[in-house]
Amino acid sequence: MLRRSDLRVTRPRVAVLGAVYEHPHADTDSIIRAVREELPDVSHQAVYDSLHALTAARLVRRIQPSGSVARYESRVGDNHHHVVCRTCGAIADVDCAVGGAPCLTASDDHGFTIDEAEVMYWGVCPDCSTAPTR
Repeated sequence: MLRRSDLRVTRPRVAVLGAVYEHPHADTDSIIRAVREELPDVSHQAVYDSLHALTAARLVRRIQPSGSVARYESRVGDNHHHVVCRTCGAIADVDCAVGGAPCLTASDDHGFTIDEAEVMYWGVCPDCSTAPTR
């Protein structure tokens, strides 16, 4: 995967890619913790650099819901969206509602060539909606 994207294969990149696949929608700190289970001496900077390179190569996707830190996922190459719990911050993938990528047809593209749309749904997850109130 790395070689196909013209990226050098390094232990930190392989470990970061594995962590993103194992922990969908994880933030950087969670990815660092997961990578350090495999590579205890890896630096924060090596993880940040790897995430940047993997994102630039479109091997991972970076999302940042409003009010949240950046999160990373391995699901790339499609136009899916996300639903975020307002209470606990849980995130889940949501496929486009109709067809392949209906959100790509903007009412006015202002001359841009649009290749991705980002839709964020907000609500309360099942666990939080059934939790007793305090």
